[in-house]
Amino acid sequence: MNTKRLFGRLAAATLLFSAFSLSAEAQVQTHRVPAYSGRPQARPVYSTRSTSPALTPKIGIRAGVNVSDWSGDAVQSVMDVASFANGAVTKEMKPGFHVGMYATLPISAGFAIEPGISYSEKGAKLVGTVPFPALDFLNARVTATSRMAYIDVPVLAKAYLTPGFYIYAGPQASFLVSNKARVEAGALGFSAYKHDFDVKNQFRTVDFGVVGGLGYQFDSGFGLSAGYDYGLSSLDKNNRFDAQNRVIKASLNYSF
Repeated sequence: MNTKRLFGRLAAATLLFSAFSLSAEAQVQTHRVPAYSGRPQARPVYSTRSTSPALTPKIGIRAGVNVSDWSGDAVQSVMDVASFANGAVTKEMKPGFHVGMYATLPISAGFAIEPGISYSEKGAKLVGTVPFPALDFLNARVTATSRMAYIDVPVLAKAYLTPGFYIYAGPQASFLVSNKARVEAGALGFSAYKHDFDVKNQFRTVDFGVVGGLGYQFDSGFGLSAGYDYGLSSLDKNNRFDAQNRVIKASLNYSF
């Protein structure tokens, strides 16, 4: 065979094979997206968290001072009789304290229910002096104090008027723990007589009332409040006299 003709045929076959291969590769090659050469941009992230504040229940502790008294027909009768003694018998507010805990249960952003329990000192105080001006130098005094201790169980409704500032009100049941009548007598600054009489069995064991007040709760968890307890039940178990508890309270609290 002629050598030139042989090389010509081989060259033609090679060109045909190359053309077929390029055509097949073009058919199976996937489409490629050209690379982006600009500044990279952050993809937006969509959060599923609600933008409304969380309504989280809290517990707390509360303590403060009480200033208590009795009110009612019996107390008024005592003061009417005392007026005939030219001020020899006077009624004074009795100091005390309270301490306890509570739970704040939010219902909405501006309203909550707050049940609690606390130990609270209440009572009343009468002070008698010698009704003779010539003997004023003796400073003779006789004091009778009802020293009552209760377990208070209030259920309060709290309404927030502004962030932190609230008013509250609700019913309260008070369970009598102890009640002692203390009688003291003295003169010239010296105590001549002091004795406690247990009179718990002469008073009702449960006192129902309503409470109300206002307060401010700081973001730190601390808070301040002031309120008033208005007793509805007559204190005497045998209905011999009519008197009800009245208590002014100032408190410091902390919510966890």
